[in-house]
Amino acid sequence: MSERLTHIRNIGIMAHIDAGKTTTTERILYYTGINYRIGEVHEGAATMDWMAQEQERGITITSAATTVFWPFNNDNYRINIIDTPGHVDFTVEVERSLRVLDGTIAIFCAVGGVEPQSETVWNQANRYRVPRICYVNKMDRAGADFFKVLGEIKDKLIANPIPVQLPIGAEDDFEGIVDLIANKAYKWNDESLGKEYFEVEIPEDMREQVAEYRKSLIEGAAEENEQLFEKYLENPDSITEDDIILSLRKATLELRATPVLCGSSFKNKGVQLLLNAIVGFLPDPTEVPAISGVNPYTEKEEKREADSSKPFAALVFKIATDAYVGRVAYFRVYSGKLDAGEQILNADTNKKERIMRLMQMHANKQKPLKTIEAGDIGAAVGFKQIRTGDTLCAPQHPIILEKMQFPEPVIRMAVEPKTQDDVEKLVVSLEKLAEEDPTFTIKLDEETGQTIISGMGELHLDIILDRLRREFNIECNRGKPSVAYKEAITEAVSHTEVYKKQTGGKGKFAEIQVILSPVDDPDFKGLQFVDETRGGSVPKEFIPAIKKGFESSMSNGVLLGFALTSLKVRLLGGSYHSVDSDSIAFEAAAARAFREACKNAGPVLLEPIMKLDVVTPDEYLGDITSDLNKRRGHVTNVESAVGRQQVHGTVPLAEMFGYVTALRTMTSGRATSSLEFSHYAVTPKDIMEAVMLKIKGYLVTV
Repeated sequence: MSERLTHIRNIGIMAHIDAGKTTTTERILYYTGINYRIGEVHEGAATMDWMAQEQERGITITSAATTVFWPFNNDNYRINIIDTPGHVDFTVEVERSLRVLDGTIAIFCAVGGVEPQSETVWNQANRYRVPRICYVNKMDRAGADFFKVLGEIKDKLIANPIPVQLPIGAEDDFEGIVDLIANKAYKWNDESLGKEYFEVEIPEDMREQVAEYRKSLIEGAAEENEQLFEKYLENPDSITEDDIILSLRKATLELRATPVLCGSSFKNKGVQLLLNAIVGFLPDPTEVPAISGVNPYTEKEEKREADSSKPFAALVFKIATDAYVGRVAYFRVYSGKLDAGEQILNADTNKKERIMRLMQMHANKQKPLKTIEAGDIGAAVGFKQIRTGDTLCAPQHPIILEKMQFPEPVIRMAVEPKTQDDVEKLVVSLEKLAEEDPTFTIKLDEETGQTIISGMGELHLDIILDRLRREFNIECNRGKPSVAYKEAITEAVSHTEVYKKQTGGKGKFAEIQVILSPVDDPDFKGLQFVDETRGGSVPKEFIPAIKKGFESSMSNGVLLGFALTSLKVRLLGGSYHSVDSDSIAFEAAAARAFREACKNAGPVLLEPIMKLDVVTPDEYLGDITSDLNKRRGHVTNVESAVGRQQVHGTVPLAEMFGYVTALRTMTSGRATSSLEFSHYAVTPKDIMEAVMLKIKGYLVTV
């Protein structure tokens, strides 16, 4: 059992957009024999980019899973790979993938280095404590600089990069790689598309540099172990390749070091050594801490170890819809095993499900499985109600694993079908898409009757509408994208609410005394409810109804109906009637108290602030910073590189619609930008008044 698990690697590939994630995955599929030909992204033929939108745009939109096998040290290893998107609008795909992976490859462009989305995914991996290796790709590109990227990984990501390879040449002169652990150089055969590679002499002009870096690598390995250190002191040459690999592996798994490799996936150089590094440095399921969760009945914490003989527990990290098999649930098995046709418990809904079919995924293709065991990633079809983040477990051993956290949408748009016949079909289709993507939401505007969709950016909503057209045959009219504001209160206010209703029979009565205020912790999200009642002024059975009344009311603020991100409610007291009081009355009293009290609590509008990064030639720097000032932006830092400047700043999302076009015009198409959500901030008073005037007196025309 343990031997089977030690030969499994669950890994992801993450990076900034266009760093070469999908190209690298395609080479892995080719060299491991899964594909008989290489699929190129620029030709729209990449296996892992199977969606029509991905093939047309040349970007990854949805994470795709596959399984390959790779021989290493006379053993065969199973590698489950998830290829994730690089575009910030689809960061949810990275988030949920990292939640279930044991290790990851962070790919960096040898020219661009550590780019904005590189930092985002690196921080996500830090949050989930995922060990990683770095791969500096595109060493053949003009401007490629391995050592510059090495420095950026150390400075920008606050990491400890350990080079285990050095490139032989760069740009057009990139010929091969020196393996510092084996102290050997390799070149690849172009005629075999890189499938064949062979050992060569280390170039004469690199020998001093190789010796220096290898000495540093050996010293670092020796410091990891007392016995190894003594061995090194006696004879530095006695340190073997296995000694170095084991020491570096230990430091990698403990997140103290990150091995750095290099290559050019597009030119078919370095990928086989990357596969060796995946097996050599990234953990198997037994080397990661046992997953912990809560027993829903005892409310005590329990752990599940990677062992097929233990009770079954798995986490669903993605729901997708397939045209042929219907809804597909991707899940990671942490313990136990599951047979096709077996009944399991969805611990989040407390309902039993029978999993009719199990599959191993290869992009959008499926291979049927009879059983799936601990340590594996698979997919299930034939279930009734399973959502992203649900825990599947053995009915006799219930457990709820830690939930995944997803960012909230920052942009919204009104949509309506072009034909009346599609009205009901539109809602059903949007609900299916929302089920797949936790960062996409739908809401019916009660005042206008419009369907409002919300997402992470303009591209995100564009893809949603394109999928509606292609997959569900629904053509839509759309309104202009607008900002998804939030609301908050800034002052504490006391309020007494009496809810009284008499209709001839049994009436309704509830009285509550509350203090509404901002939350104590600015990072807290949701309702902070404090029960300070004394002497039974409000019976304990009605307290949950009061809390529910405030929670449900938070979705509609008093200014413009936008949700409140957080609220503190102190329930001081109240009164009740022995006949007329019930939970419904107290819930209604709480809803009324919320509306009346918030009006006097200094309500404000919060707007999403975005982190902006612009890379521009030197001559346009002044124009770009001047334009950002006009957009209420704030430049936090400007980094200089040869012939270009990298501008970092923050700017309100409301000012950034159409920015890509404006930037192209300003710089003759030579600058690039990336926009990522940072935080919510109070909207300036004049802007808030203008927004309120616009929204209150304006029905979105679609």
